[in-house]
Amino acid sequence: MTGDIADVVVVGLGPAGSCAAATAATHGARVIAIEARREAGAPVQCAEFIPALLDQELPFLGAVTVQPITRMRSFVEGEAPDVTDNFPGRMIARVAFDRQLARRAAAAGVACRYGVRLRAVNADGELYLSDGSALRARVIIGADGPRSRIGAASGRVNRALVETRQITVPLRARHDATDIFLRAAYPGGYAWLFPKGPHAHLGLGVAAASRARLKASLAELHRELVVSGRVGAAVLGLTGGAIPVGGRLAAVAPIGKAPALLVGDAAGLTNPVTGAGIAAAVQSGLRAGHAAAAWLDGNTRALDHYEDDLAELFDAALTRALARRAALRAFAAAHGPPNATALRRGWIGYPQYWVDTVPPELRRMEMTA
Repeated sequence: MTGDIADVVVVGLGPAGSCAAATAATHGARVIAIEARREAGAPVQCAEFIPALLDQELPFLGAVTVQPITRMRSFVEGEAPDVTDNFPGRMIARVAFDRQLARRAAAAGVACRYGVRLRAVNADGELYLSDGSALRARVIIGADGPRSRIGAASGRVNRALVETRQITVPLRARHDATDIFLRAAYPGGYAWLFPKGPHAHLGLGVAAASRARLKASLAELHRELVVSGRVGAAVLGLTGGAIPVGGRLAAVAPIGKAPALLVGDAAGLTNPVTGAGIAAAVQSGLRAGHAAAAWLDGNTRALDHYEDDLAELFDAALTRALARRAALRAFAAAHGPPNATALRRGWIGYPQYWVDTVPPELRRMEMTA
């Protein structure tokens, strides 16, 4: 079967895919993007917090911001919170955020196809879609999440995953901090309460092997917060999903004759400790789109530069986070469930987390990223 031929085919129109598609199209590439969902951003599978570092790259953020965040509070077991005062960011309306990015892609000339799934990829790099059509591309960009079909087709798989469950609940009082709950009962993860105006996202992530605990553990935390007067009993929304926590995959690999670039969650760029991934999605998408267009224009080093860019941007933080996850697993294997000291050492809000665990050259990258 021979279908449409494009310079670039992007699989997935989340933040990473939309940024990649728009950037490649802006640089002159003919881009087709497919998205399994019928509209960008819905349903939301995200806690909707983004750090302040994206403000310069996305000037429209003010229009999709629900409220600013100034602090982070970390609750270790039943102790009083430890406060990190300088923790700026914003809670966004994720559907509006994704739609803005998708509109930018369409305005740049990207042919966006919604409600279309990737069914298979053959050895020649031909993509077979759920609507019966097929696509060929000179460059493929996989922005299709932690269980990426594009990644799998090129031998790159996120094998370490955290499973999450999140409910939306009423807040009893306005709040300007992200609240983090660190407990031995949440192996491989943590719980969060992220305020969003009059409501909040209350969620929990645990290692995939402990996914059976998710529903009951989150319900128990919800009851605790209801009793303490922080949130209401109503459940206004429910979502969840997988987060890759195994670190960065190879950014570029061939599928047939076409190079396939991975971005965002598909590339394993989500922080293995915090689960944060929106900033990495945007940053990798912008760079992948530029690299694809440059390679199509004859820059034979462009794809190597993309790999190097991701290493420089993310490897220091990912290496540190992976070391902290490994330390918690080692503690549990040797001593049983982690104590408060081990939990603090494994979380970004504490100085112990930042004690050097990465080589000096990566530390320099981390400080300048």
